[in-house]
This record gives sequence, C-alpha cells and structure tokens, in this order.
Amino acid sequence: MNWWSAFTIGLLLGGIMALLAARLFHDEEEHDEVSPSYGKNGSIMVKAFQHKVSQGPEIAAIGGGTGLSTLLSGLKPYTRNITAIVTVTDEGGSSGRLRGEWGVLPPGDVRNCMVALAENDSALNRILNFRFDRGELKGHSLGNLILLAVTEMTGDFRKAVEELNNLLAIRGKVIPVTTESITLCGKTGKGEYLRGELEISRLGSKMESVWLEPGDAAPAPDAILAIENADIVVLGPGSLFTSIIPNLLFHDVSEALRRSQAPKIYVANLMTQPGETAGMGIIDHVRWIIRTSGTTPDYVIASDGIIPSGLLDLYLTAGAEPLLLDEEQKNTLMVMGSKVIISDFLNVSEGNIRHNSLKIAEILVRIAREEKDASKWKN
Repeated sequence: MNWWSAFTIGLLLGGIMALLAARLFHDEEEHDEVSPSYGKNGSIMVKAFQHKVSQGPEIAAIGGGTGLSTLLSGLKPYTRNITAIVTVTDEGGSSGRLRGEWGVLPPGDVRNCMVALAENDSALNRILNFRFDRGELKGHSLGNLILLAVTEMTGDFRKAVEELNNLLAIRGKVIPVTTESITLCGKTGKGEYLRGELEISRLGSKMESVWLEPGDAAPAPDAILAIENADIVVLGPGSLFTSIIPNLLFHDVSEALRRSQAPKIYVANLMTQPGETAGMGIIDHVRWIIRTSGTTPDYVIASDGIIPSGLLDLYLTAGAEPLLLDEEQKNTLMVMGSKVIISDFLNVSEGNIRHNSLKIAEILVRIAREEKDASKWKN
C-alpha cells in the first residue's frame, strides 16, 4: 500500500472514530437530561431494564462467523454478562487480505460480534459493515479497517478490541481466543495434509485429525477466565471445523471446559456445509467436539423447522442438506449423557436460513436459571 493510500485511510478512520465518539457523547448527554416524569437518569422502565440485564446469567459463547454473531444478537436483551470467545483463523475476504498484508489477526468475526452486541446494532451495521467497491480498498469493510487502525495505534490487537468494546458500549465483551498468529491444519483419511482454513473448509468432512500451528500457541487469559466464571458455556452455532473446533484445540481452553461445572451446550447448525461437513450428521459434529475438547455437551439443541421448498432446493443445489436429529441419533446422544432439545428454531430472512436467535436465547437463559436453582438445592 502506497503512502497516499495509507494517508487517506488514516484520515478516513480518524474521522469515523471521532464521529463514533461524538455520537456516544451525545447519547450520554441525552441520558443525563432531566425528565419531568422520571428524573435526571431517565425513565423508570429504562433503569429497570438496565438492572435486569445487569443481573442476567454469565454466558461464555465460543465460536465465530455468522452463527456466533446471530446468537449474540438474541442473547443481549437478556443479559449484559456475555463473553464472546472468537476464533482467529479466518483467511478469506477482507480479513485474509489484512492478515497477509499487515500481519494482524483477522478482524472480521470479532467485528461482527461487537456489532451484534452493540446497543444500536442496525445503525452500527450500516457504518461498520460498509464495504468499499473500488480502488485499493475494494472489498474491505470499514469495521475491519477501524480495527486495523486501532491495532496500529495501540500496537496490540487485544487492546484494540478492548478499546472498541468500550467505545461501542456493547452489552458484554468480545475477545479473540488468542493474540498469536495461528494456522489451522488437518490431515485426511487418505493422508493428504491440509493447511489453512480455506483448505479445511473444502475437505473438512474427509479429515481424520486437526491441529493448530504453532502447537504451543496460548489462549487469551480472559477466555479461560470467562469459561471458569460462566453459568453456561455455549458452543455454536457455526462452522464445525473453522469456527468451533479451532477454539477447542487450545489445551487450556479444553481443560477449562472439563473443569467447569457449568452446563456445556452445543447449538447445532441448521444445514451441512458443502465440503466442510458434507454427509455429516449432528452426532458426527458432537463426536468431533468430544474428541477435541474431552468433554461431552450437557445439552444439544437442534431445529426441526420446515424449510420452504423453493429455498431448500437452492441449498440442496449448492450441496447443503438439512441437519436434523432422527430417533437413532437422539437416543445415542442421550446414552452419551446429553439432554436433547428439539424445536422449530428456524428463521428465514432475505432468502437465507438462520437460527431464530431470540428463541435460542430463551432456551439458553432458561437452562442457566434452572441449573443455577438446581445447584442451590444441592448445596
């Protein structure tokens, strides 16, 4: 990147950061204004809501990609005590280019999670997800460039994420699982070695082993702390080998999961992913999680929602099939020690299949409360 492009980016990002700061300052001033009905600190209903979410369960959500950000958007009305532990092995798109050109950790999944937990996610979506369509910045999202800029300013990706967590006043905290540059690697049953997320997403269903390089990379201490303090730990939804498994490959993360008395909950995907999980059932996903982490999920959540036929045909043509739990898989999971929850968690929006994040969140919060109450009775 030449000096003129760098200068332009600097001016652009500086202006955006100033606008975001001014917006937050303006919001604070509005909240501090005296209300004739409810007093200086705002309405009673707002204060009651803020108190309610501040008392919500401690939730550690582990994953990456669209699945994790969708889950977080549903959880934030119930609790502020959310820690999103996000994988950093992305190699594609804007994140991959910034990783290659600047040597920074891929910012895309972290950005999406922060937007999902922000107070006004629709406005932030428009700003941070704005994508340039020409010039040297073509393909880059503004949010990724802001994270890059703050990383350059602070000299540390973790500190940059902390700064934006505070600046955006999100409900919870987003942290990368590690601040070290790592590569996801695997080996197929035919002995073919796979290196990088892109190769694994193409042939993941044929893998017999998976690991990280370097093998001694350390997870972020905050990630371990979040798991240790959680009332529930949620795995997924998200790509099995490229969003969930990379986090579990850290020995300290898996060890923290095994030590934790909190319920571990796996939220299964709605569809298989061509190449990565083609031909795999939910039971296969769970077995990989057990194999990698050394712990069996206490709960497995799956959807039985009916996908509109026209949309289903499009997914089938692309090589994706519905992930459903039949009786055999359900019975096997129960024998393994997992409680199974099946309901219609399907949401169809703009021609895409997504989880209904609010329905999933209701289930997760209910489990957290019931398990906490049961624990009190035991003690």
